[in-house]
Amino acid sequence: MKGAMTEHERKVADGVLDEESAKREHLVVSLSGAHAYGFPSPDSDLDLKSIHIAPTALLLGLQPRQLNAERLQVVDGVEVDYSSNELQPVLQGLLQGNGNYLERLLGAIPVRVSPELEALQPLVRGVLSRRVHRHYRGFAHGQLREWEKSGFRSAKKLLYVLRTTLTGTHALRTGEVETDVTELLDSHGFAEAHELVEQKRRGEKSELPESLSAKWRAEVARSFEVLDAALEASVLPEEPSQAAVDALEAWMLDLRRRRFVAVS
Repeated sequence: MKGAMTEHERKVADGVLDEESAKREHLVVSLSGAHAYGFPSPDSDLDLKSIHIAPTALLLGLQPRQLNAERLQVVDGVEVDYSSNELQPVLQGLLQGNGNYLERLLGAIPVRVSPELEALQPLVRGVLSRRVHRHYRGFAHGQLREWEKSGFRSAKKLLYVLRTTLTGTHALRTGEVETDVTELLDSHGFAEAHELVEQKRRGEKSELPESLSAKWRAEVARSFEVLDAALEASVLPEEPSQAAVDALEAWMLDLRRRRFVAVS
């Protein structure tokens, strides 16, 4: 599998997730970052993005609780970046087109999956809308600024821009979520970027020569044009239908009822 972890990385991830699973119930843990985007290098970190289900009583009680979780740690030589968000704000974000949450549920590499996810995924697809354009365009602009800060030399930061614009383009055109940029380059007119992928795979801090940097500044601008054109021709509705939102909410409420237990 593209982007798969090495045996050592898997062992490290399992250890971290065993510890975090003792603290919260994970709906899904996805491997994100360079591994999911198709250009991991030997020194890439493990970017573990999770969604968890809090006990219902914790959400209804009088005392505020910290629902999100983050952990950044080097374990046996592997940098692990773990974060987890509670289910309700995730589903609310999906309705607004939040691609980060969408990718955790449909597009990234699953590391651990709850049986509850199978029933949820078609409901998530049901609320996909053109609102994802705003997310991916804004996210890509932020990454473009990061590439600019590198003097337009970082191969990694350039690929993050392309990955984001093309994942958004693909979702708008097809309704499918694909995070691996190597699966998107040819079909969306950026085949020459495979050389960037090969360069990035050699190391996190790979830098572009000035000639390539200048060339890709223009190509990056074109990737935003491709994303905007996909909005106009999208197969997705302008916004989620009320029926689709109701179905998603009904699933969540049923899950909450089944997890109404006292919190000590």
